[in-house]
Amino acid sequence: MIELLANRYAYLLLFVLLGIGMYMMIANENLVKKLIGVSLFQTAIFLFFIAMAYVEGGAAPIVPNEGSEVASPLPQVIVLTAIVVGIALTAVGLALIIRIYSEYGTLREDTLREVRADE
Repeated sequence: MIELLANRYAYLLLFVLLGIGMYMMIANENLVKKLIGVSLFQTAIFLFFIAMAYVEGGAAPIVPNEGSEVASPLPQVIVLTAIVVGIALTAVGLALIIRIYSEYGTLREDTLREVRADE
């Protein structure tokens, strides 16, 4: 078991990041902390794609060598696209959080529900 974890440390880190991100999204009442949790969760998914695509001794697919295994560039392209989408999601989320704070004066989800119920 310890040898498996030593060889697959990326998966251990992946599950730690997934757990922390999920906990932050569920347990925190602050909207900024929820957005940080979403960002950590996204980072864990990126790490998952990279770890799954790793080929031991793999060559670049541009000019493959005879007899060597070629690494697929598709997961890298997907992760790069997902990073751009993640940055856009974070920017829109922060803009919404700023707008919510200027309108209601709080970032706590329970307080926002009470204020919205009174309106």
